[in-house]
Amino acid sequence: MFSRAALLTAQRPLSLVASRSAAAAAAQPASGAVERRQRPEHPGKVRLGFIPEEWFQFFYNKTGVTGPYTFGVGLITYLCSKEIYVMEHEYYSGLSLGIMAIIAVKKLGPAVARWADGEIDKIEGEWKEGREAELKVLADAIEAEKKEQWRADGALLLMDAKKENIALQLEAAFRERAMNVYSEVKRRLDYQVECRHVERRLSQKHMVNWIVANVLSSISPQQEKETLNKCIGDLTALSLRVKQPA
Repeated sequence: MFSRAALLTAQRPLSLVASRSAAAAAAQPASGAVERRQRPEHPGKVRLGFIPEEWFQFFYNKTGVTGPYTFGVGLITYLCSKEIYVMEHEYYSGLSLGIMAIIAVKKLGPAVARWADGEIDKIEGEWKEGREAELKVLADAIEAEKKEQWRADGALLLMDAKKENIALQLEAAFRERAMNVYSEVKRRLDYQVECRHVERRLSQKHMVNWIVANVLSSISPQQEKETLNKCIGDLTALSLRVKQPA
């Protein structure tokens, strides 16, 4: 009963304030309209932590600036006066817990916030460090892969050089074998030429011997004696001619 009487006594001045504000709004409609037109709207914003700004704009347009507050106080007064919202011991326990929670938030909130921020920064730093380490590992892997590709290119160049070296060795072996073939062929041809020369000399010698033998066999001893005497005579005449003074 006391709480109802207190609420009734509190409701009277609030209703008086609401009637006065309504009369002031009716007496100055133009200024209120100008003020309502000049008041910007902020969609998405809230007041008191949970009431949307659009609701306040709606009440501003309907009842003026004090309308939302008057409505809220009147609604709470109505709920309490009609005992729709009963203020029993749990209400006071909730009120006490709410006050304690507010005090805890005000007193311990900054310290807890700093601790939580520190933990978040620590975790974020660990994640960042791990990410940077992983990026470094990946960058090293990329550099190693590039180096391996460079080495693979070098291996291809080395393979080309080896192929060229093998080609040169094959060319040298081919030329050496060609020279050996040339030498063997020349040697055999020289042998055949020498054989032909020997056969020709033998043939010539045999022919000369045969001719000489036939000539000698065809000369009789008398012809040989006459020829010998004639030769001796020719030599004697020649010697006498030489001995005569010029």
